[in-house]
Amino acid sequence: MDTKILHIKNMVCDRCLMSVKNLLAAQGLSYKSVNLGRIELEEEISEEQLSVLEKELNKTGFELVLERSDKIVNAIKATIIEMVYHRSDFGNKKLSQILSDRLNYDYSHLTGIFSKAENQSIQSFQNKIKIERIKELLEYDQLSIAEIADEMGYGSAAYLSTFFKKETGLKPSEYKQQYTSRNSLDSI
Repeated sequence: MDTKILHIKNMVCDRCLMSVKNLLAAQGLSYKSVNLGRIELEEEISEEQLSVLEKELNKTGFELVLERSDKIVNAIKATIIEMVYHRSDFGNKKLSQILSDRLNYDYSHLTGIFSKAENQSIQSFQNKIKIERIKELLEYDQLSIAEIADEMGYGSAAYLSTFFKKETGLKPSEYKQQYTSRNSLDSI
């Protein structure tokens, strides 16, 4: 097993990255990079070090991913979260192309693995992540619906409102008034 590149489940935000970096430092492990769902260590680690790291990750709500299909699912989730939250520049590429390029698999293969593991489609997962981001932006109350639509890549406030109502049963303005609960990204 390659212990130089590790895949971690439930890494969904910048605080998660900082937590994992701190955990690695506490374990005395040097890394080249820590990204959502992925750590590249400077050198391979022993089974004992891996076991200790796994226990420490579990204590903080993370999980070491060992199965190939789990790694693929984790990479899909991390890419979608990166797209929605960090607005990475993927140009005008569609999600299917981005995932295929990044993971070096045909999109139909990726959808099969994801759907089987998560009991939902990749598109459904992406929609849920988008909804949570929209809820967050609505709660901040710093942007208008039109600005949120622009931020999220929707053509208009009306299109965003229609999408939001279809997914949540509420108009964005109704959500702002009620502030129903948001879901943590690792529970989606």
